[in-house]
Amino acid sequence: MSINVGDRLPPVCLKTIRPEGIVDVSTDELFASETSVLFAVPGAFTPTCSAKHLPGFIDHIDDFKAKGVHLLACTSVNDVFVMDAWAKDANAGNNIMMLADGNADFAIAVGLELSLRERGLGVRSKRYAMIIDGGIVKELFIEKLGAFEISSATNVLSYL
Repeated sequence: MSINVGDRLPPVCLKTIRPEGIVDVSTDELFASETSVLFAVPGAFTPTCSAKHLPGFIDHIDDFKAKGVHLLACTSVNDVFVMDAWAKDANAGNNIMMLADGNADFAIAVGLELSLRERGLGVRSKRYAMIIDGGIVKELFIEKLGAFEISSATNVLSYL
């Protein structure tokens, strides 16, 4: 069963790269206060994720900040080095925190994992976005397999 609106995010450790190196970040600490937006993609450098999903959030960073979002974060079941390379390739800068969920621990904990084993891609995350306030999911936008509509930056912005 997946996480729902009104649920608290489960405590999971993810990884990111900062100037000092690889850093473990806890969802408990990261999303504990203020308004955040987390979006998930099935894979870094994949077609829709690279051409539409991540760029949409990059293009609307100022709009999210104007609506009071203090943290924009992207997660994917990729290792921290792939997430860092993808951020650099997409010119995400320091505006979007890239969170590596290398073992799919977070995707599984929120019930939004996706098996793509038949395609040789293993376990991934479903495509989704969520608005989080004080660790609580306020809005949740889970895409149907192959779709990209409701988790887009413009749709998420309309709910803030």
